[in-house]
Order: sequence, then C-alpha cells, then structure tokens
Amino acid sequence: MLDDMLHVTEWHNGEKEFSPFSDNEMARRQNELRVWMADNNVDAALFTSYHCINYYSGWLYCYFGRKYGMVIDQKNATTISAGIDGGQPWRRTFGSNVTYTDWRRDNFYRAVQGLTKGARRVGIEFDHVSLDYRQLLQDALPGVELVDVSQPSMWMRTIKSAEEIKLITEGARICDVGGYAVAGAVKAGVPEHEVAIAGTNAMIREIAKSFPFVELMDTWTWFQSGINTDGAHNPVTNRVVQSGDILSLNTFPMIFGYYTALERTLFCDHVDDASLDIWEKNVAVHRRGLELMKPGARCMDIAIELNEMYREWDLLKYRSFGYGHSFGVLSHYYGREAGVELREDIDTVLKPGMVVSMEPMVMIPEGQPGAGGYREHDILVIGEEGAENITGFPFGPEHNIVGKG
Repeated sequence: MLDDMLHVTEWHNGEKEFSPFSDNEMARRQNELRVWMADNNVDAALFTSYHCINYYSGWLYCYFGRKYGMVIDQKNATTISAGIDGGQPWRRTFGSNVTYTDWRRDNFYRAVQGLTKGARRVGIEFDHVSLDYRQLLQDALPGVELVDVSQPSMWMRTIKSAEEIKLITEGARICDVGGYAVAGAVKAGVPEHEVAIAGTNAMIREIAKSFPFVELMDTWTWFQSGINTDGAHNPVTNRVVQSGDILSLNTFPMIFGYYTALERTLFCDHVDDASLDIWEKNVAVHRRGLELMKPGARCMDIAIELNEMYREWDLLKYRSFGYGHSFGVLSHYYGREAGVELREDIDTVLKPGMVVSMEPMVMIPEGQPGAGGYREHDILVIGEEGAENITGFPFGPEHNIVGKG
C-alpha cells in the first residue's frame, strides 16, 4: 500500500563534501537573508530556483521534472530533494536536508509544510514559480501570506564576497584555457563540433585538476562559423569551417554553480577588408567599454555612450543585445541578476564587489559586406577605485586570425 511508504525522510548518506566556500561565507549569505526576513516580518523563505538554492546551500539540483526547494528560517536552513538523488543533496548542502518520495504528487508539499510550521508570512520567488505552482503552494499553506523574496535576494547576490571573486577569477582563467584550445583546433576543413569538443575537454580537465572532488557538470563551448555567428547563443553544428570564415569562440566553465565566459571574434586564415573594418570598430567599442567600467558609473550611461560610437559608424541598427551583465551563480538555463545589466533602461550604479562583463556585439546580415556576428567579452571586478579585468585571452585582429597554414 502507498500509505505504508515514507513520504518525507532523511537520507544523510556519507559525509559533507568539499566546497570552495568556507562555513563563515555560507553562514554570511544565510544570515544576510535572515536580517531581511526579520526587518520585513517574514517567518521563512522557500527558495525553488537553481540559483538561489545553490547560492544559499552550495548544492545544485538536477531538475528532471521534479520539484526542489530550500527553506530558511531564523534557526535552520534545509534543502528539499527527491529520493532519486540519494544522499548527494545532503553531502553538498550547507545545512540540513530532507528527502521526499516522488511517487506521490503531494510529498514535496508535505516537506514544505513540515519545514514552515507556524509561519504566517513565507517568502517565495515570484519570478520563478508559475501560476499553477503558486496556487499549489498556497493550497499547501492555507492562511499563509506569500511574499516575494526573489528581488531582495537578487540584490544581495549582486555584491560578491572575496571568496566568490576568487572562484570567479579561477573560472575566468579556465575560460582562457578553453579559448586557447579552441583557437589551436581551428583549421579550414574542421567541423565546428570538433573545435568545440577541444575547448570543452580542456576546461573539464583543468577544473578536475584545480579542485578536490568537484562535480563536473554543465561546462560547454559554443563555437560558431560563418552565418552561424549571427546569434550569440547559436548552438554548435557540424558545419565545416572554411578559409576566410568569421568565427565566434565562446567558452563556459561551470564550477560549483558559478558561470564564467570568454567570447572572441576570430577569422580562419585571413580576413577581408570589409570584415576587418567592422571588427576593428567593434574592438574600439569594446576598449572604450572597458574604460567606462568603474564604481559610480550607471549601467544606462555606459550603454548610451557606446551607442553613440556605433551610431557614428551607422552600426547601431546592427547591435543585437546589451553590453554586459552581472556574473555569479547563473548559467545558460538558470539564473540572472537582471538588476545589473548594461542597458539603456537600467539605472543601477556599479558598486565595489560587483562582477560585470563588457561584451559589445553587432551582427551584419548575410549578403552584406562583412556579414557575420562580431563580439568580444571580458569579465571585470568592480573595486573601490576602478575595475580589474580578469580575462586574459587577447582580442582583435592582431591576435585572432587563426588556423593559418
């Protein structure tokens, strides 16, 4: 009988695993949230997103159609995982963990109920739960007021600690390792996927060498050629690289849930005059953008000034996205600190401790001289007086015409 089976239990199998973050760092994150909760009369916070659960616990869940959570109150911090995950969530969680059996649809909500007993106001992530999900939570917590915790949490995460910056800096170094592997694999006649494999394998091996008992998941490379460069997030294909092709190098190591990125424009063998002109102009925008990244600068002002450079060359109509964004706990399928993006509609002021990219891109449509997507991407740590560029891979025509001979 199903009623004879466990609904919620503890599978504390093994010992806690290595984390790049100290206990003091993880406690700092949880306690900062608790201060906000006390100030806003919130009894408990239920996180459900990849990024928030990872940020506050150190554990990154594997969704696969199941629900996951983390409840933080003034005394406890507990992740909620499905039985299919065994003891791995417990081993990776800074705090406790409960496991629900997932052959009954309501068992996740039983776990939530057990961890929020007596709560009258519970924070949830309004930007993560669907309408149906929110209704199910409300049904499970009758009489409880649900309030938004996603925005306060985002602003907390935008300022990185010294330990976070250390990990992000290591990620940027590993981006460069992947970048050199990609550049070295480029040659006319080689398909995109083979070049991408070289970059990804190099990064995975470097992560494995650099950390004790790290989970090797989600590191990837986008390498695009020709028309495939027109989108920054276009997937790798088996298109064969041709002599004279415009290329996009994009390497993305994922380390303990933290994403870093390197993006560069390359050309195979040689570059024609029209393409060289656009490339050099985009590099000029990139250099100016790097100069503008400093504490006290507003995101929108940086975007507006760089727009003027493109406008003077009649290239603004080809710009395809914002000039940069915050880094930290995020990935291509989860997370976004949307309050810190270099766009005309964001008035956030850059502050020490923020980590933000500079990544201008223009896309010239197929059939026009210089067709293709041009982009450069560096990561900067905002300090008290300026910004440190932690990306080491060079950019521009003098460095990135590759695959010769």
